[in-house]
Amino acid sequence: MMAEAKEWRLDGSERFPGTTYAEVVLGPAFEQAKAELLEPMLAVNKAHLIMLREEGLLGEDEANRIAAALTVVPVARIRAEAYTGAFEDLFFRVEHELTELAGEAAGNLHLGRSRNDMGIAIYRLALREKLLKTISSALFLRQELLRFAESHADTLMIGYTHTQQAQPTTLGHYIAAVADSLDRDIKRLQAAYSGCNRSSMGAAALTTSGFTINRQRMAELLGFDGVIVNAYDAVSGADYIGEAASAVQLAAVNTGRFVQELLLWSTQEFAVLRVAAPYVQISSIMPQKRNPVSIEHMRSLLSSAFGDAQTVLTMTHNTPFGDIVDTEDDMQPYAWKALATLGSVYKLLANVIATLEISKDVLRIRAEESFATVTELADTLVREERLSFRTAHNIVSRTVRNVLEFGGTVRHISLRLLDEAALAVIGRQLTLGEEKLRRALDPQHFIEVRALQGGPNPDEVRRAIGEQRQTLHERQEWLEAAYSSARSAQQLVERTVEGWAHQFVHTEGA
Repeated sequence: MMAEAKEWRLDGSERFPGTTYAEVVLGPAFEQAKAELLEPMLAVNKAHLIMLREEGLLGEDEANRIAAALTVVPVARIRAEAYTGAFEDLFFRVEHELTELAGEAAGNLHLGRSRNDMGIAIYRLALREKLLKTISSALFLRQELLRFAESHADTLMIGYTHTQQAQPTTLGHYIAAVADSLDRDIKRLQAAYSGCNRSSMGAAALTTSGFTINRQRMAELLGFDGVIVNAYDAVSGADYIGEAASAVQLAAVNTGRFVQELLLWSTQEFAVLRVAAPYVQISSIMPQKRNPVSIEHMRSLLSSAFGDAQTVLTMTHNTPFGDIVDTEDDMQPYAWKALATLGSVYKLLANVIATLEISKDVLRIRAEESFATVTELADTLVREERLSFRTAHNIVSRTVRNVLEFGGTVRHISLRLLDEAALAVIGRQLTLGEEKLRRALDPQHFIEVRALQGGPNPDEVRRAIGEQRQTLHERQEWLEAAYSSARSAQQLVERTVEGWAHQFVHTEGA
């Protein structure tokens, strides 16, 4: 049933907020803030309270009264409220609640701060949590990639360049490369976390405060690694969210390239892999279909993450260098969504990888029947015949062309055809024997002799995976330390405020 046409009129509002302004901007921002920013806002309030009391800016009784109010803020009720315009935003809604609970004392909680430095701190607290969740999902995927790579260190396959068969390698070598690329993405996300995890508190509107605010203490209480020193920069800089967006974009691009190949390899024509039943869907009309829709969705979701991250950068681009908070009301949700989408793809991809069936025989036979090994034949001529590589390359290239002219395969390369090419190129026949020729064309030999660092030799692949596992372990330790630091700060703040609240209740009761 079609919706009825609606006649649009100016809303005619004479008081703040205008009906349309509330509908388009303030209402959606309030909904987002309730869901994502209420807990960080309360955390900042509690940390600021502790700092004010420690610095002697609040007396004990006043601080205890505010602490008691902070411990009973009705979070669930506020989250259930619709935006009415009675309060401009969540900040004033919470401030009103604290005033109702603590009376005039609550007004002093805002000593030496502004919605500017407070808002940025809240955004950074929310963003750092989402960065850690995405990094955790990325580490889960990398762990699974390394397991998969090690199990296929001996699985022969052809590597492609320019979409054409290039040289023999192994599936383990290929997947280890994907894991290395992912590790760099994780490293960039860690760098984004480092840029994000700094405190704006004490910057106030943009010039700090005449009160003796302890900025470093605020950073410690909120689990930040330090302060953003310049106060103007603290409320104006948006590169912390830009770093996160850029890291997401590159990670989405890198993962998307791999996902695209998985989708191609799952075709019957490539016949490289079979996606497990939990991750395919059937056709409504074609009984034979096993549609790898999980991979298709990953491809589109990665594009979505890229687009949401691009929106963050585009919105920042047209924002003057100054107070960034109001723009961030609209911008932050795109960063949150981009990170959440990327993390969800990582988790899904890890499960798909863990359950793939690989057609090892198909890959091996394809490698054995391919001309992809002839680089090693040219290398063999360099070693055995003392030819320059370019000359050896010309001889082998001419031989391959001759074989292809009569529809032959790599198995038709013979000493006779090589000698004919050699006579044309260097004016003499070769001394190469049959055994060395066949070995040079064997894809297994090809990968075994490529044992240099980073090569496909199975032992080298396993050695490299061992190093990758050590890096993975270090990144997992970093993640746990980041979580632990934030948790420890939060627990300290909660214990302190709850203790003060208990003192207030005990005093009032007496």
